[in-house]
Amino acid sequence: MGSVSLKIGDGTARFKRASFCSSAVNILMLFSVLTTNLFALYAFTSSSKDHHTHLFHNPHKNLSLISEHVSLILREIASSQKKIVRMEKDLLGYETMDISRPNIASELKLFLKHHQLPLGKDSRTGITEMVASVGHSCEKSADLMSQYMTYKVSGPCPDDWSLGQKLILRGCEPLPRRRCITRSVQKVGLYRFPVSLWKPVSEKILTWSGLGCKNFECLNRKKLGRDCVGCFNITSGYETQKFVKARGKNDFIIDDVLALASGGIRIGFDIGGGSGTFAARMAERNVTVITNTLNVDAPLSEFIAARGLFPLYLSLDHRFPFYDNVFDLIHASSGLDGGDKPEKLEFLMFDIDRILRAGGLFWLDNFYCANDEKKTALTRLIERFGYKKLKWVAGEKVDTAGSGKSEVYLSAVLQKPARV
Repeated sequence: MGSVSLKIGDGTARFKRASFCSSAVNILMLFSVLTTNLFALYAFTSSSKDHHTHLFHNPHKNLSLISEHVSLILREIASSQKKIVRMEKDLLGYETMDISRPNIASELKLFLKHHQLPLGKDSRTGITEMVASVGHSCEKSADLMSQYMTYKVSGPCPDDWSLGQKLILRGCEPLPRRRCITRSVQKVGLYRFPVSLWKPVSEKILTWSGLGCKNFECLNRKKLGRDCVGCFNITSGYETQKFVKARGKNDFIIDDVLALASGGIRIGFDIGGGSGTFAARMAERNVTVITNTLNVDAPLSEFIAARGLFPLYLSLDHRFPFYDNVFDLIHASSGLDGGDKPEKLEFLMFDIDRILRAGGLFWLDNFYCANDEKKTALTRLIERFGYKKLKWVAGEKVDTAGSGKSEVYLSAVLQKPARV
């Protein structure tokens, strides 16, 4: 039969390459065969003639010695085979979960099982198997993972989205697919786009299980973060003024930023975009923006979708599922903060740079700088990419998230250079 040619990208499926692994295995097998044969040859030729004559006259002892040597050779072969299996797993690198151990859900075993390609080995890549993708850190949370994969096939899915999110926050991303039917809520009262951008969202169409708050009144009183204070009130308050009316020199106006763009802004990515207000303002200007979020303490994804916008349920520890150089604009704020691990922010910045096109804008919006050292480190990191500084403002403002203290924030609009 013919062979199938697959284009390997950044999708969730990973594959087994036969070429490198097979070469290593063949070498090890050849070494094992040579070793065992030489050992056997030595065993049968090393004795002196007198000893050989003695063995000839003692057939029972001779057979016993041969049997002992054969057993030793078989043990050597078995040991070599085990080494080969371990070596294969190390070389392949994707077997992070031991699905043979007890208490692993049968659905998880089935999902992670290797599947042979229907047309056999691919002639171009040497791929022989397709392997389902699952986050490497899932191994550390195997008990929770088994709980997540325990359900009735084709039955209703458990109400456990918060369990799935807990796994994601532990680094278990991507999660495995499941063969159960997700509970669906009738979305009554949705408005047509673009009216939906600023109309109240019904509390009845959102999922409140696993959350401390059960209504918008509670959410708007709660400190959800520096970028989401009262952000579910989209009919009054500051959320209706964001990006169109500045409260301080660090607050940039959308129209001013768009005027700085060369080649126009058509598509954008908002990292940690709260309730989706940035995407809503950009939608009014015919710019499509994807909002990255998780449902931490609030039904953010459903709320954004109810406004007629595009939520992307993804943690910032995951590589962005976009091709290189595709976005005209990337907007981010304090959600970029990697805590006391500067290398985390560094990895994130390189991925942001990857998906932003040459000439595109990176809008850093009110990034909280805990101290001058952090501001200096961030500045040096940005300067490594050679971006052109179109706007750069570092200043103090009162923290509206609850402390009331004056804090230092950095806002900037940077333009990515073309690189050869």
